[in-house]
Order: sequence, then C-alpha cells, then structure tokens
Amino acid sequence: MVRVKEFLHIIALVVLGGAMLCLPNAPRLTESVSGGSEVATVVEVDNSDVQTQGLIEFGTQKLKVTVPSTHSPAPISAVNQLRGQLEFDKKFEVGDKALVTKGPEPIIAKDHYRITQLFVLFALFAFFLIAFAGATGLKALFSFVFSLVAIWKVLIPACLNGLDPRLVSFGVVAFLTFVIMILVGGFTRKALSASLGSLLGIGASLVLAEVFSRAMHVNGATMPFVQTLMYSGFYGLSIPNIFVGSVILASSGAVMDLAMDIASAIEEVRFHNPTLSRFELMKSGLRVGRAVVGTMTTTLLLAYSGGYLTLLMVFAAEGTSPLEFLNSTLVSAELVKTLVGSFGLVLVAPSTALVSAFLKK
Repeated sequence: MVRVKEFLHIIALVVLGGAMLCLPNAPRLTESVSGGSEVATVVEVDNSDVQTQGLIEFGTQKLKVTVPSTHSPAPISAVNQLRGQLEFDKKFEVGDKALVTKGPEPIIAKDHYRITQLFVLFALFAFFLIAFAGATGLKALFSFVFSLVAIWKVLIPACLNGLDPRLVSFGVVAFLTFVIMILVGGFTRKALSASLGSLLGIGASLVLAEVFSRAMHVNGATMPFVQTLMYSGFYGLSIPNIFVGSVILASSGAVMDLAMDIASAIEEVRFHNPTLSRFELMKSGLRVGRAVVGTMTTTLLLAYSGGYLTLLMVFAAEGTSPLEFLNSTLVSAELVKTLVGSFGLVLVAPSTALVSAFLKK
C-alpha cells in the first residue's frame, strides 16, 4: 500500500508539472527575428580580425560551420563577435559544437552548445541519487524538476507581468513546500508539521527582508542583469521587491531541509516512545534543532560568499578596511540575504518543534 501511495504521489506531481508547462510563457518585448537557433559544428576558424590587448580580446572571429538541419555537407559562414567582456565573450575552436542563429549567411554563433554535457551531468546526478536513496531519491528527483518548472513557468512570468514579487515568491515557495513535504513524507503529521514550520520561518524571513533591506538602503540593484531587464522595457518592475522575493526564494530550501529534519526526529522519538508528552517531544525537537542550526547557518554563509568570492578578493587586494567593504552596497546586500536566511532557520527550529509536538495524537 505504501508503494502504491508513493507511485500515486509521483504521478500526481507529473500531472501537475505538465499542467504548469502548458501555462503561457513570460511576456516578451519583441519576437525573435533570427528564426530560432540550431546546433552546428565548427570546421574552420579565422582569427585574423581578432585583436588582443593584455587579457582582453575583441574583434570578429570568422567561422565555417556545418549545420545538420540543412542536409548539406557544405560549410556555411558564421561570425562570433568578441567585445572585450570576459564574462560574455566566447571563443571557438575547430571541432566545437556551437549554437547558431537560423537565417542567411553569415549566421551568428551565439555560444558553445552545452546541452549534451548538461544532460550527462544530470543523468549521473539522477542515477546516484536513486541508487543511494531508492524511492525517496526518485521522489526527490521529481521534486527537483518540479521546482524548476514552478520557478520558470509560474514565478518568473508572474513577476514580469507586474505582480508583487514578494507575494509571488512567498506563494510559490509555500506551494512548493507543501508539495515537496507531502511527496517526501506523505499525507502525515510529519509532512504537515514540517510544512507549517517552514512557512512560519519563511514568513518571518519575508518581514525581516522587507524591513532591513529598506533600513539599510539595499535596493536590489546589485542583482545581475537588473539594468538590462529595466532598460529592455520592463520599467514598472519594483527592483527592491524583487530583491526581497529573491531572499525568500534563496533561503527557502535550507528552511525546508531543517523543518523536515526536526519533524522527522520528533516522529521517530514519538514512534519509539508514544507515552512522551507534548512538552517532552518539543524539548527533543529543540535539542535536534540546536545541533543542526549551527551548521545550516554556516552553510548559507559559505553559499553566498562563494558567489561573491572574486569581489571579496578585490577588496582584500585593494586593502579595503572591514568598515568600508561591510558598508558597501554589494556586501550589504549579501549580508542581508545571509542574516535574514539564518534568522529564518533559527525561527523554523522552535516553530517546527512546537507544531510537531502539538499535532501529537
């Protein structure tokens, strides 16, 4: 019966994910004029128009590529523009797979084609996850894919359509929390306790992110491609609200993880000793929470620090004082994310312990 329920949970998740895939895409300013993209193989490279100044390269890399969709072995011309921007520029060599535009020659080489390698990496991840965790790993894999679909097909289009990013992020996270907890824990007190505990922690994080991002004048402009998004025509978007929504989204995974840890621990204690009172169960949950919170908050710090490692290296190389770099907009934004997320973790531990103990039969 348990296996049947697990299978039904996965089927329900697949159906729900398929329904989300049918939702309209995010609004676009203009339709693509290139006619789409296709995969090509680079067979010839001409770097005669590429100039080098130090580490920077700029100019036009001329390519000859073969495109399987044309059903012709004859190479066609393509160009790759190098603009001196290391984070965006790419350089091709003979034998590389490239994603190119459709259209008349010369076509444009957009980027390296990475989907094959990405698929191999995902397949390895899925294989080892299922091999280690069995049915639970399979459900975790489905929840992983389901979350990606929810973000791409629900959260992002809703934000681009002008809905409040704070409420949208909280709503999507709440929805994912219940779906994932039920998928992993079934329709049980454990799943309900973990879900409610998570929502209390995420709700507190939402309030704190709103208050302290305004108080510290962190407007969200430090997020990547903010100016590109606004200058592309989405002038009405509230970047500070998007920043608050991103804080909620970024910390929600750790919050859900901790909530399920505590709910599972209390469920296990209850199973082995059904005579324990609610107060004793809550104390057990709090002891587990104290042991886990320390490492989880450090996890958030390391995760956010890793994303801005080069920025910290620049501050160190320039001899910037701690007072100055802690007060900078970029570092302040990351500190808000880290501390607000950590605060949510601190709150989710007692919240989940209290809810789990209260739901005791």
